[in-house]
Amino acid sequence: MFSPTHFTAVVLFGLFASTVFGITQRETPAKMFRYGAYCFALFVGSAIVVSWVMFLIAR
Repeated sequence: MFSPTHFTAVVLFGLFASTVFGITQRETPAKMFRYGAYCFALFVGSAIVVSWVMFLIAR
């Protein structure tokens, strides 16, 4: 059975959500890909930043 870690779950969510955002928010395939990659980077990057902030607050 597949039991993902928290980081894997964030990456999977970011992948699926950014794919939907890219397809529904832009017109051309090139713009779809760029916007999807941008959203993916924001999802994963913000999760990393927020997790570090929570780690520093908990200490």
